[in-house]
Parts: sequence; C-alpha cells; structure tokens
Amino acid sequence: MAVGDSYSGKEGERQGAPEFETLVDLHYESLFRFAMSLAHAESDAADLVQDTFVTWAEKGHQLQDPGKAKSWLFTTLHRRFLERQRRITRFPEVDIDSMMENLPEADPELVNRLDGGELVRLLERVDPQFKGAVALFYLEDCSYAEIGEILEIPLGTVKSRIARGLAQLRALVMRGPTGTRSRGGTP
Repeated sequence: MAVGDSYSGKEGERQGAPEFETLVDLHYESLFRFAMSLAHAESDAADLVQDTFVTWAEKGHQLQDPGKAKSWLFTTLHRRFLERQRRITRFPEVDIDSMMENLPEADPELVNRLDGGELVRLLERVDPQFKGAVALFYLEDCSYAEIGEILEIPLGTVKSRIARGLAQLRALVMRGPTGTRSRGGTP
C-alpha cells in the first residue's frame, strides 16, 4: 500500500494515514543519515531512529495531515536528540578511574553507620552560603546550570560553593553527630 492510499483499520486510524511498514521503508535511510549527522555514532543514531518509529507507532495516528508524516518523523527525531543531549549534559557519564583522585576519603565504618537523616541534620550545620548549592545538587539533583539560575550566581561560583560545602560536610561527618572527632578520621 502506498503512502497516499486509503485504508480502514482500527478505530482511531484515519483513511489515508500511512502504514507503519511503508513509513519505515520510505524514511528509514534518510532518518538514519540525519541521526548520524546529529549523533556522530552509529549506535546512537540507530537508537534515535528506533525511538522515532516507536513514537510514530504510539502517536502517529494523531497526525491530521498524512502528507506531513515525513516532517513529523524528522521533527520527532530532532526532539529526541535534543532530549538526550540535555540528559547527557545534566548527568554526564564519567569514567570512575579518571575521577578517583576527586572522590572524598571517608572512613567506611563511619559511612556504614551514617543514615540519610543524620546527613541532612549535619547539612544544617554547613555554612548557609554553601548549604543551598550542596542541597540542590545532592538532594534535588539539579545541574550546575540550574543551581546557578536558582541561586543567581555564576557557574564557577556554583562549583566552588559545592566543593566548599562538601568539605565542611565531610569534616562534620568525620567528627560524628556530637561534633567531636571520630576515631581514625580527620576533619
């Protein structure tokens, strides 16, 4: 069946709407080329195209003008790409080995005894200038950019406040809930 042919299918599908297989046959290659130009990786491009066709399978019947299926597919693919980029920017993947020197040292025994409620109580004792950035980053999962916008401070200041707030929090954790130094830890 060609793209413009009429058919009557399930309720909710309109006459003249292109069949799924026909759309895939007609547009897969061009969508894949477009996805490659955006993602620069074959696996990411294939994922984008697959997501686009999944979205068509779920929502394509809502398209008012069947003649605009191609532009709908390309627009959907582009939106999926932008969503992935935002997610990658917000939650970047980092090789743990390259970040080992940035990880805080902590007494495993102390960490095992510490619960979330105690950590939040210790966060209350962090300097107010740093507390907001730390809480937004670790408790609310905000990105650096979002924290900067919320607190109305530059990105560099966000990073600095988080680092300084974590240093204060680490010192408080090592001292324990009473504020005295725990065995084996250093502030």
